[in-house]
Amino acid sequence: MKEIILIKYGEIILKGGNRPRFEKILIQNIANSIRNIAQTRITIAQATIYIEVEDEDKLDIVCERLTMVFGIVTIVRARVCEKTVEAIEAAALEYCGGDLKPGVKFKVEAKRSDKKFPLNSVQLGIEVGGFLDEAIPGLVVDVHNPEVTVQVEVRDREAFVYCRENRIKGQGGMPIGTGGKATLLLSGGIDSPVAGHMIAKRGIEIDAVNFFSFPYTSERAKEKVIELASILARYTSKVNLYIVPFTDIQLAIRDNCPEEHMTLIMRRFMMKIAERLAIRNKSQALITGESAGQVASQTLAALNVTNAVVQMPVLRPLIGMDKTEIIERSQEIDTFETSILPYEDCCTVFTPKHPTTQPKLSMIEKSESHLDADRLIDEAIDGIECIEIYPKL
Repeated sequence: MKEIILIKYGEIILKGGNRPRFEKILIQNIANSIRNIAQTRITIAQATIYIEVEDEDKLDIVCERLTMVFGIVTIVRARVCEKTVEAIEAAALEYCGGDLKPGVKFKVEAKRSDKKFPLNSVQLGIEVGGFLDEAIPGLVVDVHNPEVTVQVEVRDREAFVYCRENRIKGQGGMPIGTGGKATLLLSGGIDSPVAGHMIAKRGIEIDAVNFFSFPYTSERAKEKVIELASILARYTSKVNLYIVPFTDIQLAIRDNCPEEHMTLIMRRFMMKIAERLAIRNKSQALITGESAGQVASQTLAALNVTNAVVQMPVLRPLIGMDKTEIIERSQEIDTFETSILPYEDCCTVFTPKHPTTQPKLSMIEKSESHLDADRLIDEAIDGIECIEIYPKL
């Protein structure tokens, strides 16, 4: 009897007439995520995606990779068997027997979508449960608080058996490519990779832009950002990373603007450049890792000043989260250890001792007027390095 992977999805089911398009994109994303791992056959029927893996020794690594595909709610490894009561009972004993020890509380839950099957769902559950109870002495039937639930699904072609407790949690969300495209301002810190992951989870394709101030920031800082982008690419399949030379802009701000305004003017330049890139690459929004009040440049007054310099929407998924919550999320998505590597990014260069926390837009614009902004932005964009980042297997 062979083993198969069953993929369950959630929100897609609610998409009505658009559902086939969402399913098609999810299947393509699944295929892309595992194409370099194993030969597979992927089909879909009755709101379930079936993945047959040619080499069953690779089932573990395939399942692990699938946990990073947005749109998947649960991943199930199941035993395939013929649609007879005897075959289902044998599969349940063989495949779930390792979890069914004497003294274990269990129940069997059956679903029958093939109405031609001779037993209905309740009857089949009772039949298989009785068989297991006799086959394994000491089992305890408990339909309300079972420790192990043997799940039986009778579908049109075949039947499937698995232990519900062995289901693997997926990322959820929506498949990448169903929600448009946005550009992430990716620093080397903790916050921005989390912000990118959260927006990508809504099906939005991600480009990333990083501002690099050599020699004030090292090549190791650049490598750190590339590593963070590669971690994000595990979830998105690919990230186009744009490295922007930012040294001349920061030096011009340092030399011509009041110290207390430096951080905000720097942020405004970043937003202008990111928007120019986004328009060029057909992105529809910017993404930042800002959290309200976390630092001086993230007060509401400061955010209004940086918002004023761009026209497209700015998505800030972390805006109401505190640092502990953000750190926990970064650990979940595996970016934390890279983010805390001690290689500084450009945001830590020329940091003012007393940055303004309640800026007025008119004052910031007056300070900024001492700069040849258009020339500085054009030169920075002309020097951009684009790196295509793919997930490390």
